[in-house]
Amino acid sequence: MVGNLPEETSSFVGRKAELARLERALATHRLTTLTGSGGVGKTRLAVRGARLAADHYPDGAWWADLSPLYDDRLLLPTVSDAVGIADHTLRMPVDALCEWLVDKRLLLVLDSCEHLRTACGHLLGEILTTSPGLTVLITSRQPLGTRGEFLLDVPPLPVDGAPDALRLFEDRVRAADPGATLDAPGEAAAVAEICRRLEGIPLAIELAAAATAAQSVEQIAARIGSRLDTLNDDSLWPRRHRALRTTIGWSHELCTPLERLLWARLTPLRTDFDEEVAREVCAAGPLTPDGVGEALRGLVAKSVVKQDGEHHRMLDTLREYGRMWLAELGEERAAADRHAAFFLGLARRAHAGWTGPEQVSWYHRIAAAHLDLCAALDHLLAHDIRAAQEMTGRVGFFWSCCGHLSEARVYAGKALAAGPAGGPDRTRLQWVHGVAALLQGDFATAERLGARCVAEARRDRDDEGLLSATYLSGLTHLMTGRPRAALDEVGRVLPYTGAVPAESAYRLRCRLITVFAMTALDRLAEAAEAAVRLRAVCRAQDEYWIRSYVDYQLALISLLQGRPGESATHARSMLAGKHRLGDSFGVALGLDILAAAVAAQGAGAQAARIYGTGQAYWRMVGHPQRGTPELGPVRETCERQARAAVGDAAYQRAFDRGQTDNAEVGLAAALQSELLT
Repeated sequence: MVGNLPEETSSFVGRKAELARLERALATHRLTTLTGSGGVGKTRLAVRGARLAADHYPDGAWWADLSPLYDDRLLLPTVSDAVGIADHTLRMPVDALCEWLVDKRLLLVLDSCEHLRTACGHLLGEILTTSPGLTVLITSRQPLGTRGEFLLDVPPLPVDGAPDALRLFEDRVRAADPGATLDAPGEAAAVAEICRRLEGIPLAIELAAAATAAQSVEQIAARIGSRLDTLNDDSLWPRRHRALRTTIGWSHELCTPLERLLWARLTPLRTDFDEEVAREVCAAGPLTPDGVGEALRGLVAKSVVKQDGEHHRMLDTLREYGRMWLAELGEERAAADRHAAFFLGLARRAHAGWTGPEQVSWYHRIAAAHLDLCAALDHLLAHDIRAAQEMTGRVGFFWSCCGHLSEARVYAGKALAAGPAGGPDRTRLQWVHGVAALLQGDFATAERLGARCVAEARRDRDDEGLLSATYLSGLTHLMTGRPRAALDEVGRVLPYTGAVPAESAYRLRCRLITVFAMTALDRLAEAAEAAVRLRAVCRAQDEYWIRSYVDYQLALISLLQGRPGESATHARSMLAGKHRLGDSFGVALGLDILAAAVAAQGAGAQAARIYGTGQAYWRMVGHPQRGTPELGPVRETCERQARAAVGDAAYQRAFDRGQTDNAEVGLAAALQSELLT
């Protein structure tokens, strides 16, 4: 299956009629909204329905969880991430999304839209208009009110006649304790009473089932019945809401004081977390680091927190309750401070580990924590400007490499405008802003910021900042067809920054500029020698980002020197590294050079397919094709050789296949080393 639908980690119970209605709705309507109260099972139904329908969508079924978003500022980046766009242009993000989706036949699922209904309605109005093959499935407590929206109400599980609610209760009890039985006298009747009093609401039933670890089902039935009876006159809450509200409140009471405190303190976390993150973000006062681990295990046992291996998450309905208690405790600011401090520390460690053996792990960790990093930056911009400036400077290059160019520029701009910054933090901020501008094709801004960074780093005697600024200026020269200027600038700076270790990222990036510039100047033997030395340093550190671009240059040099087989080997090495990092821009470049190497060996159809897959990746980053100017003739030669080998019709068929295949499938085919002639 193509896509990113969440895995189902527990049994799916009942819902045959709802699944049949959803199947019909997806087949006949372009926008379907599953509505219903919190905890009724909209998300589980959407996951199962999307999974069953996925084969009808050649371009996949893609999932975006909107529950972590507290406002609409990150709505577009979240949806774009979900469908695989890493736009590298200056276009409006919605235009990039529309262009990517325009010819796709895919299913897009937006989960938990109720707090962003207006923004979601506007976004869907745009993409459904421009993308005729798009089908959208929404979950929301309320309808969006969008034109063409088809509503499907998700009711609770039936409690009279059908056994679904009873089975859900029993499944969750046995999942926690496989040896548990509910066949003692009176237990079946008590379970039925629990499900009836809880109105068949799945989340409420799961919370009640978790309580069987400490109480009998008869005790649970009596406790729930008593609490609901006292709320029967509360006309402010509909019956379904009363049942869920009562069960959540009762589950909260069953928690120990430290478990309740942890429940509240976990709520600032937007994304999945492990026990280490929980300790760092939540430990303070009576809740010690060891106490966090014990309390977290208690919340998992009570089904307040879901666990999948090392990953934990809290359902949105339970997070809302925790936020309410965090406010009651008067700890909102303190919790946000701890959250921001942890993610500032994460940014520092990632920055320090950029060239180390954990580089790939850091890339994926920064990508996974994107929403939490943005939330931390928003808090720091309001309460600690210096920390916000430092954090943006340390995380911004990761964002630029992972495709979050808009966020890198926006936050760098905010941090620079928020207050005075001097020394390395200011240089680093301007460098981040400049790199992001360069990758978006804004060469004038990149050149201006590069010159400013050089001047300020020299003034501050900041060797690391000077090397970073030189990398930015050198790369700008390369992208604008001035390799001699790039080589000269790096040559002036490297000898006078000897205090910076040779294996540091700052020096290695500048050495990479040297390799690129020598290649562009046709000094191929020197470029190859410099590249081999640089690759050895990177390999010794298990570094991938720079090493992959060195492999790219070695592929280009080998091709220009008439060794296409060797070129293809280097290109595949480059592609493997960039794929590990999730660098779509790098993958696009690598596919172009691999296609040229394969074409030079006479495998025209294989080259055409690889070239088509490259076009698919270029579309992901929003550019028709990018790279340094000398790549233009290489691409033209590739196409000419491939067409000559197999003819125009066969070339076009293979190219179209590569362009329309799933990108991951096409990349996997390109990485196969066997030559198909």
